[in-house]
Amino acid sequence: MNWFHRQVCRSDRWRRRINTELLPWALKGVELGDDLLELGPGPGITTDLLRRRRCRLTVLEVDGSVADALRHRLNWTGVRVVDGDGAAMPFPDRSFSGVVAFTMLHHVSTEELQDRLFSEAMRVLRCQGIFAGFDGIDSFPFRLVHWGDRYTPVDPNSLAKRLRAAGFMDVAVERAGGRFRFRARRP
Repeated sequence: MNWFHRQVCRSDRWRRRINTELLPWALKGVELGDDLLELGPGPGITTDLLRRRRCRLTVLEVDGSVADALRHRLNWTGVRVVDGDGAAMPFPDRSFSGVVAFTMLHHVSTEELQDRLFSEAMRVLRCQGIFAGFDGIDSFPFRLVHWGDRYTPVDPNSLAKRLRAAGFMDVAVERAGGRFRFRARRP
């Protein structure tokens, strides 16, 4: 991520918005179960909020230095931090009751890799497990924040079809302002 993007993602303003608006909206009515996987936690703002849930929490971070910093910060909290790629997850089949991805899908460099991530989320979910999250909708301001970053926005109009192609059912994608949330269930 570029310098400005890192500052935004670590800011108190972003933390407040995640806490009071985005995470409650994304997870309203979603039952994630007792063993949760978070993909691409970055600095861990959403991880800190997910830790409040009574569940085992594993986070998968592709950037080794970010994962190391998160591992150091979360030492002794019970959160398992794993270095790895969401498109090739290092977990056995049916390991988790829920998988979440918050404002990270647009950092996956190609649609093909995004589709592999969806397939991997399906693979590591238990039967009836939920894959949920939110991301930004492509716009000039969103592109500007990501200047020089990996940026492959997900089109919310095609996301349901892509999730069904990965094997999910009960797929829902909803827009609100410059964001969308999604939910899908493993059969």
